[in-house]
Amino acid sequence: MNLDDTIVAVATPQGRGGIGVVRVAGPRARQITSPMLRLKHDLEPGLAVFGELIESGGDDAELGSVAPPRTAVPTRIDEVVVTHFAKPRSYTTDDIVEIAAHGSPVVLRHIVELCVAAGARLAEPGEFTMRAFLNGRIDLTQAEAVRDLIDSQTLYQAKVAAQQLEGAVSKRLQPVKQKLIELIAVLEAGIDFAEDDVSILPDHVILERIAAICQPLQALAATFAYGNIVHQGLTLAIIGRPNVGKSSLFNRLVERERAIVTATPGTTRDLISETVALGGIPLQLVDTAGIRQALDEAESIGIRKSIEALADADLVLVVFDASQKVAPEDNELLRQVQGHPAIVVGNKCDLESSSQWSVTSGQFPSVQVSALTGQGVGELRTEILRHIGGETGAQAESGFLTNVRHQGLVRESLVALEAASNAVAGRIPHEMLLLDLYNALRPLDAITGATTTDDILNLIFSKFCIGK
Repeated sequence: MNLDDTIVAVATPQGRGGIGVVRVAGPRARQITSPMLRLKHDLEPGLAVFGELIESGGDDAELGSVAPPRTAVPTRIDEVVVTHFAKPRSYTTDDIVEIAAHGSPVVLRHIVELCVAAGARLAEPGEFTMRAFLNGRIDLTQAEAVRDLIDSQTLYQAKVAAQQLEGAVSKRLQPVKQKLIELIAVLEAGIDFAEDDVSILPDHVILERIAAICQPLQALAATFAYGNIVHQGLTLAIIGRPNVGKSSLFNRLVERERAIVTATPGTTRDLISETVALGGIPLQLVDTAGIRQALDEAESIGIRKSIEALADADLVLVVFDASQKVAPEDNELLRQVQGHPAIVVGNKCDLESSSQWSVTSGQFPSVQVSALTGQGVGELRTEILRHIGGETGAQAESGFLTNVRHQGLVRESLVALEAASNAVAGRIPHEMLLLDLYNALRPLDAITGATTTDDILNLIFSKFCIGK
């Protein structure tokens, strides 16, 4: 990828809209866009200027200057608003020109074609953000957060992505990484400058410093369970025997009549899914066919899909009819969900006969609700959030792991630190110990950005009096 190229692309989604934006970035952004624009006022960095998109004869006027008189009247294509972001105070640190026109695909495509004809290159997918990373404008975690922010399905996901975009994970890792670099610097100094009386740390101090590095890394790794749910969402399957009110509960949680409800057992024959937001988490609800001895082939297929949904779900709501006595089939259903995260739901609690309902739910929490009246549904939502982790305080942390790649790298660093601790306990020479510490540093570099040899040398010479 040539960072000296001037690149162009439509920066708004495909399709028709009120506004569409074409972004041009690179050293020739102003030169390339100038001939196609006639502006009302001189353009200044960071200010939007109204103007016109025209068919130009190709004069070389600078962008931002009022167009000179022409012998032939140019054809106006559209009214535009043009913004110039001057190097290095832009998203990519290049000169950037953004042309906001009406959101006609024809007009936007024409602007791109004019730019390409003038020497720009079509941008590759993600190239603007890659340039921002390569030019040091953002780190890798922030670059990945841009994608997460665009893909957000809920406002909470967007807020989390915005925190990551501000460098929340990197800020949380930097103190840990600094401690590791300082330990490496001390050991390097003790080896390379032994003749200058640089003290070598005793083993117990090295172990203490490794433990001080491991502790925050372990705490960060533990946030992934919640962070991954925030990022990916959660699948919740509603299962139970026929006519216990699964579809009614599904509709109550979705807050609209999505599934057909009748008094006839076995109405639901296929899986019905809908995604809702609960506590800012995308929650895919799956309504399933009632589990019983099938009466026909269609119901048999539906029951088989219900069992598959049970296996694939992150959380299961096992629904019982609280107005009926517990049957052997109910206990069999509980046996089937053993090993799965589940919540036992006693539906129809508005009926008088439900007061005698009780079920041995084992390790599963239980909630009584009425899908008809809505009674207890708030408590059920709270219980689901508790399972997700929404009441554990994890959501209050400003830098938790939502990315599988980051989780793997933090784990890799912890494994290397454990190897380093074992090396100290085995009285392995410091030269070999350093290999483990560098192995712990590299995964953190892959998250926040590389640590160079100069970084370590500068720390050595700033912290120690070498050759005095």
